Amino acid sequence: MNYEEARVYLEETSKYGSVLGLENMRELLGRLGNPQNDLRFIHISGTNGKGSVLAYLSTILSGAGYKTGRYISPTLFSYRERIQVDGKKIEKESLAANVTKIAQAAEEMKAERAGVPTAFEVETALSFLYFKEKKCDIVVLETGLGGALDATNVIETPVMEVITPIGMDHMEFLGDTLEKIAEQKAGIIKPKTAVVCAKQKKEAEKVIQDVCQKKDCHLKTVDTTRIREIHYGCEKQIFSYKHWKNVEITLAGSYQILNAALALEAVDMLRKLGYTLSDRQIYEGMKKTKWRGRFTLISKSPIVILDGAHNPAAAMELRESLNLYFKGKELHYIFGVFRDKDYERIISITAPLAKHIITVATPGNPRALPAKELKKAVEKVNPSAEAAGSIREAVKRSVANAGEDGVIIIFGSLSFLGEAEREVEKEINCGGEEYHG
Repeated sequence: MNYEEARVYLEETSKYGSVLGLENMRELLGRLGNPQNDLRFIHISGTNGKGSVLAYLSTILSGAGYKTGRYISPTLFSYRERIQVDGKKIEKESLAANVTKIAQAAEEMKAERAGVPTAFEVETALSFLYFKEKKCDIVVLETGLGGALDATNVIETPVMEVITPIGMDHMEFLGDTLEKIAEQKAGIIKPKTAVVCAKQKKEAEKVIQDVCQKKDCHLKTVDTTRIREIHYGCEKQIFSYKHWKNVEITLAGSYQILNAALALEAVDMLRKLGYTLSDRQIYEGMKKTKWRGRFTLISKSPIVILDGAHNPAAAMELRESLNLYFKGKELHYIFGVFRDKDYERIISITAPLAKHIITVATPGNPRALPAKELKKAVEKVNPSAEAAGSIREAVKRSVANAGEDGVIIIFGSLSFLGEAEREVEKEINCGGEEYHG
């Protein structure tokens, strides 16, 4: 296959949907020589903040000279962003060659009635093959859905597991209580490993503590009482945590302070595990970390923010950040979400703050809630709403409505944020310059 053919193949695998369980993954990787067994991992699960913590850790490790793979999904702007080594996307040639290997193995599986790999399983296998090819020292790996039954949980060589804040999301797959969801998220924990955890609600905290005790793991949890001297800002934030003084980050959002504290706990654990990371490398890595689509400032006049708040917990964080940075400002939303999300709860949390809301649907995605249907749900909370026929139309209207003094918040499903950013750049003539909060 060439690159274009490989991309077509990857698109076609998406028709098999999402299937939880490790049988297919083990079968596929076995036929590929189990490349994951030659790698070392930092495995991250949780509901919100996984991508940000992954970005902090991989940036620090790369800056310290470790060849670092990162695997994330979904991505906003390029398919190849999912698989990176030291911040560089997988090359088209490597993607094509490795997808060809995977397609052959998948065809053999199908012929032998040994299962059919899903798109996420194929992508995960692709990442393992590529990271082995590049001889990565360490891979920072984010779960796709849940933990215990997630395709990434086939790994057996983690150096550490990191668990970000756990909330109610994907309940149709993971369970209808926080305890059940926490059990799934904690399912990535392997015996006798180091575990670093965000501050959790009591129900989730107990589950994680019990799992760590049962598996003889060393657990370290963020002590939020020791986060101090916080200076919030849309483009720069500074805080201190434990022995770390005046840590500067460029990721915006009130919640990023907590994500950064979790990353620092993980860094301290890595040092104990034998990784050589100097204070200077850690401070520089925290400052250099970028993570697009998480309360990202992409324009200053008018102010435009992109945020991937697609579940109630993230919506609460978005509301908190809006009150922190833009209290008293007119807020104009562009909002799109998948129909399998708890969108009514997201609306109840965020819609009261907005002057006007334009709803959109992600083009060509069968999971997308139609804009008109979403508008009806929004109107129950905020009557100032309209449905747009396209992302471009939504951006044009919102920029006109907001004027120079309003603030535009584009949020919801990550899948439409990339297109929204491109339309904003066209509309307000940013000339392609990006501002990252």
